[in-house]
Amino acid sequence: MENNKKRAVAMWLVAGVVMIIIQTLLGGVTRLTGSGLSITKWNPLFGILPPLNAQQWNDAFDHYKQIGQFKYMNSTYTLSDFKSIFFWEWLHRFWARMLGIVFAVGFVYFLVKKYFDAKMIKPFIILFLLGGLQGLIGWVMVASGLNDSHLYVDHIKLALHFVSAMILACYTLWFALQLLIPEEKRIANKKLRSFTLVIILLLFVQLTYGAFMAGLKAAMAAPTWPTINGMWWPDGLMARSFLNDKIAVHFMHRGIAYILLTLLIFWFFTARRKAGTSLLNTTKWWPFLLVLLQVTLGIVTVLCAPMMVLGKFGTFEVLAELHQLVAMFLLMSLVVNLYVVKSD
Repeated sequence: MENNKKRAVAMWLVAGVVMIIIQTLLGGVTRLTGSGLSITKWNPLFGILPPLNAQQWNDAFDHYKQIGQFKYMNSTYTLSDFKSIFFWEWLHRFWARMLGIVFAVGFVYFLVKKYFDAKMIKPFIILFLLGGLQGLIGWVMVASGLNDSHLYVDHIKLALHFVSAMILACYTLWFALQLLIPEEKRIANKKLRSFTLVIILLLFVQLTYGAFMAGLKAAMAAPTWPTINGMWWPDGLMARSFLNDKIAVHFMHRGIAYILLTLLIFWFFTARRKAGTSLLNTTKWWPFLLVLLQVTLGIVTVLCAPMMVLGKFGTFEVLAELHQLVAMFLLMSLVVNLYVVKSD
């Protein structure tokens, strides 16, 4: 494939990664504003349009009134209040549809123009399957809260939705890197590559616990630092559930953050000692700087948790979104370095 064609396809894929990141941020806003259960039906084709008249708005509101979130938390909502939360969930789903259209139209265009070679077809099939799976997981997550007993979606399904989005973003970015980065700009260092992979896997665990924190609204359970409500080791920690208990989840999220910070500092100085290309000399700085920023944001976000107001978007919510954004940047920066440093 000619270089110009490869670069065009790569830029299209990178645009897809950016759209996935924006989609994830919109999901965060949807969660933080309590909007995620406002649309109670999954209509992949015709759901692109919001209600267009008073009857449709009243029907949508009536469906929302049937679930526990309205009955036990938002029973005072007017139609105007409902429209405000409906907007964010609709925008989240609308952007997901636009993402699918960008990929589908781009695929057809490049296929017709013969920009693809045979070895690219399989990765594209995987890419579209991952995208479809992500949409399905999203609906399963929403459905977990559409009942009479839950106020929010299940936090474990929320984590699965978030992590699957990150897998999709990583796969898309990796595909783009294969087209963008010439082989001569990569270096062979098996130990550094293995070290990078271990950190990425641990980061995925951390992202999962970050989603648990968000889904359980656990920041409010311990809005203190450096201790957790005055304790380094919370009372009865080992008897708590590390999947469902807010304090245990909080403890894990903080602990893994400290481990990642230590590992990435060590990784950075290890990478500095290795003879590399000019590309690695640049990219090795990204995870190092981002993890410092991420830990700082995490601390400030936790300390600002008492400022959280359900249904409102203020200081805490802005910090939470920035924390999520930098986490995604950190993951993408490590994926770039994983590609730049090959095994042999």
